[in-house]
This record gives sequence, structure tokens and C-alpha cells, in this order.
Amino acid sequence: MVGKDPDSNPTGSPTIYRTDRGSWFVQGWVVSDPEALATMDIPEGETVVEIPDRMIWFFREFFEEEARAESGS
Repeated sequence: MVGKDPDSNPTGSPTIYRTDRGSWFVQGWVVSDPEALATMDIPEGETVVEIPDRMIWFFREFFEEEARAESGS
């Protein structure tokens, strides 16, 4: 386990796990919002996903772009 959301009580979900296969498990809440689900391609019943290391960079890129937009540069 890498970390749990410190602001989520009592369970500390969502949670991020590091595997020994060069990937991550992401545990979180089941999304039931039909509008949100319509924008994604998620099989019925999926509650935990495994993402490869190469996908983590998308988080960094997103937050760096957000910071640039907020600073006006």
C-alpha cells in the first residue's frame, strides 16, 4: 500500500497500491452517476483497476498544465 486518502473517514478510501509488476492498483468508490459513466468505457462491476507505470505521467502532465493555466504562463 502506498497511501490512503487522509480526509476520508472512517475507511481511508480511495487507496493506491504499488504492485511488483510495474503497475498500480487504484481502489475507490463505485461510480453510479450515469452521465459520468457515459463518458468512460468501464465494464459493468469493475471496482478496482490496475494501471501501468506509463499512465502515471498523465497525472503529472495534467497538474502541470493546470498550474500553468492558473499562473497565466
